[in-house]
Amino acid sequence: MASVTVKSQLMLSTGELISLSATLTEGTEGELTTNTTYSTSATSLGQFANGKVITQIVQPPSAPNGIAYAYIERRGAIACILPVAVEGSQNEPCEMPMAFQLQAGDTLQVLCNTATNRTFAYSVITGQGVHAIFSGTPTGAGNTDLTHILSSQSIGQSLTGQRVVRHFATSIDGSKLSTGGVLCLNDRGLPIGGATATNPINLQPSFNMLGGYTVNLNFVARVTTSS
Repeated sequence: MASVTVKSQLMLSTGELISLSATLTEGTEGELTTNTTYSTSATSLGQFANGKVITQIVQPPSAPNGIAYAYIERRGAIACILPVAVEGSQNEPCEMPMAFQLQAGDTLQVLCNTATNRTFAYSVITGQGVHAIFSGTPTGAGNTDLTHILSSQSIGQSLTGQRVVRHFATSIDGSKLSTGGVLCLNDRGLPIGGATATNPINLQPSFNMLGGYTVNLNFVARVTTSS
């Protein structure tokens, strides 16, 4: 897998803009740090801007073949999901999903894709303010149940009793996706909600509020592929 340059620009409530950049291996999660062109050293986001609030995303985390997911990690948990983009093909600058005050130790983590990486990533925000990312890699025809990228739990185990209010999904599978994206199935195997998938190589994914649902135990987020 190739090493690629991943970039992002974040605006703070103080009027400062943080430029982030790192050379990361496609298909492997890594950290974006401050761009050494504009800072004395490559520093973690939280250390560089401790106590400051991110208000806008001038450039989402971007890579040549797109990014499956991006998030700010705090003490081993997902504190805030970020939108993602392919380099050179992005929407207008966007607001943060939430007002987010940085703390020392916060890091910006991304998983950049290869051109053929079939990782399906599903980023969700609940009404209780919990941010979570679920992923899986289809290998042929059949079902793939997505699991939490940090805990490996199902969506039902991770978000029992919570309602998904914003979400987006990324996948390069396109027409191979039998349902066009991800479906959340209840404990009887019936769909109760879901999200269409965007190919991050071709188009910037964006959060939406359609297809939201309440999660209970034994629910799964499932992707079905034809090949």
